[in-house]
Amino acid sequence: MRDLSRATWRKSSRSGAQGNCVEVADNLAEVVGVRDSKDPGGPALAFGPTAWIGFVSAVKDDRLG
Repeated sequence: MRDLSRATWRKSSRSGAQGNCVEVADNLAEVVGVRDSKDPGGPALAFGPTAWIGFVSAVKDDRLG
């Protein structure tokens, strides 16, 4: 389990008015945190920076469908 206690969370600028989206914390050197914006005290996923970059690239390139 990774320590996300110093994470700075942010929502996507494309988040709708209802705010139903994920929040990302990318301010830590060795991990990128992802959590549900509706449940900020709930569980969070932790990705290595390389895995996160690969995931974001795949989403942008529409390779996950």
